[in-house]
Amino acid sequence: MIYDKDEYLKPYAPLIDKRHQSAVLRRDQLAGYGRPLSDGANNHLYYGVHRGTHSTFFREWAPAATQMWIIGPFSAWRREDRFRMKRLEGGTWEIEIPNELVPHGTLFKWYVTWNGGEGERLPVYATRCVQDPDTKIFSAQVWAPAKAYQWKNDYGCPSIANPLIYEAHIGMSSEECKVSTFVEFEKNVLPRVCALGYNTIQLMALQEHPYYGSFGYQVSNFFALSSRFGTPEEFKHLVDTAHKKGIAVVMDVVHSHAVDNEMEGPGKIDGSEDLYFHSGARGRHPAWGSRCFDYGKEATVWMLLSNLKFWMQEYHLDGFRFDGVTSMIYYDHGLGRDFTDYSCYFNGSADEDAVLYLTLANLLIRELNPRAVVIAEDMSGMPGLAAPFSQGGVGFEYRMSMGVADHWIKWIKERQDQDWSMGEIWWELSGKRADERTISYAECHDQAMVGDKTIIFRLLDAEMYTSMNTGSRSLTIDRGIALHKMIRLVTIATAGDGYLCFMGNEFGHPEWIDFPRQGNDWSYFYARRQWSLSENPDLRYRHLLEFDKAMIHLFAKHNLLMEKPVQLYADEEKKVLIIGRGNCIFALNFNPAVSHTDFTFPAPAGSYRVVLDSDSGTFGGFERNDGALKHQTRKVDGRESLSLYLPSRTAVVLMKANDRKKR
Repeated sequence: MIYDKDEYLKPYAPLIDKRHQSAVLRRDQLAGYGRPLSDGANNHLYYGVHRGTHSTFFREWAPAATQMWIIGPFSAWRREDRFRMKRLEGGTWEIEIPNELVPHGTLFKWYVTWNGGEGERLPVYATRCVQDPDTKIFSAQVWAPAKAYQWKNDYGCPSIANPLIYEAHIGMSSEECKVSTFVEFEKNVLPRVCALGYNTIQLMALQEHPYYGSFGYQVSNFFALSSRFGTPEEFKHLVDTAHKKGIAVVMDVVHSHAVDNEMEGPGKIDGSEDLYFHSGARGRHPAWGSRCFDYGKEATVWMLLSNLKFWMQEYHLDGFRFDGVTSMIYYDHGLGRDFTDYSCYFNGSADEDAVLYLTLANLLIRELNPRAVVIAEDMSGMPGLAAPFSQGGVGFEYRMSMGVADHWIKWIKERQDQDWSMGEIWWELSGKRADERTISYAECHDQAMVGDKTIIFRLLDAEMYTSMNTGSRSLTIDRGIALHKMIRLVTIATAGDGYLCFMGNEFGHPEWIDFPRQGNDWSYFYARRQWSLSENPDLRYRHLLEFDKAMIHLFAKHNLLMEKPVQLYADEEKKVLIIGRGNCIFALNFNPAVSHTDFTFPAPAGSYRVVLDSDSGTFGGFERNDGALKHQTRKVDGRESLSLYLPSRTAVVLMKANDRKKR
């Protein structure tokens, strides 16, 4: 168990054991003793819309409803007796309609009455919802194409031990001021991801959401693929193509809350506010204005588990990044709280129902695909969250190292780089629990949003708009370009088990992200990616792109994330940090003014050659090193050591020459 490897967890062993035993018991209660949990997570196969040979069944669980109708063009959007739904045992409502009345593409809604009210609603299990371009009102849609999509590649990707993740948003992936599509992403962006060397794409905003500007985090229809990006078949083709190229597709899934909109979301599907959610103040998120699930309700658990199974089986997804886990697992949602010691996780502030649900979710996902990539977005660092279930953990394969990006913001914002501490950089970037696997990143989409700043913007500020052409000479630009490369390299060099980059940040995208809203006159100007900047030979963005490409390919080709990073040397005065990882040595000189000649440090014995140099002209550097030189260790004060020339603000990666030949 996890407390056997961490003595500081020993006092909390009883609670850890209790959580584990509760999960075992709950799994057996839900699935039946000895049966797979996945056998029972089939709500989506019963509720919603199901096409038969001659008729279509429509079903919804709405126990508080007194009457229900299906309305649509077939009823002139009025309640008609022949489209009144029948109440079955347990609060389920059903109607069977001949297929000729509801052909493929037919729009529909529920009309529900309850004690004290009535209104239009969208099915909780709707798999397709579309928005009227004029009224902006959403309707569910019968999606039954004559020919089902035929998958061309095997289900899922081969096992990816160390994800190199390209985080992307379909809608803002075009350079044009518009909402982009699955087809355009497959044609224009997927090849970029392949060329850069990333092996996983993490797609945001796939679940339907009424407000585009929510970045997909205010979900209304949990089973519906957002129609603003295209059709289910087009998305399947995108996933299929990614798998053909050996790229896993991970979905950014939102099970932490739901949109408060009643007409689109599941909030009051039958007039009751607590069908799937907590009632009263606990049922509403104090910061996000959304509905909070009650994970203690069996109906909620089955609905969410079925949701995971649906996305994996319908779209052949390779896993999930669970959003807002911190918000889920604490009664106070982790708001305004620092997690300073282990007592913070075991003092009664954790929502044990939420922890239990996440454990069940991971068990289900592993049943469906043992190779699945499952990531928790958690800022609290709860012990065991990313530990195997068999060891008393919640079962996530990875946890996002959210503190890394926060530290880069702090260091860049509050200190000059000559004051950065090499020991602190090493400690904060490499520190993690021994029993968990982590994904590191220097910045993700959070740092690109309006109200925050990307690393490149913090480094360059206004000069980004005037001096990024190759003909300009600017100390600010030179500094920013150099540090941008070094920050990303040291982040991946110290990463736990995976690395993430948000779309466009690899080349220092110059604009923030601001979705169309009233405050910007509904403009798409900042909700796009200016790919052409990285392709222009007269601009320096291409140098950052080439560096990222070389860096990712180096890690992918030699599986460097499979090896544990070790600190070989740190010099606070000279601002040098030396890291060993696998058969590589990463030598970083953060000194802004001083280049070090014959800098000597302990290193594993052998002959080395340069495989990556941030000062290369290809990467916008000044070519101060001879990349063709071989470097041989020698004994210095009785220790094997290397001596290097380390120009200021540069990083060099060396690989053992003999190991390189073996590969």
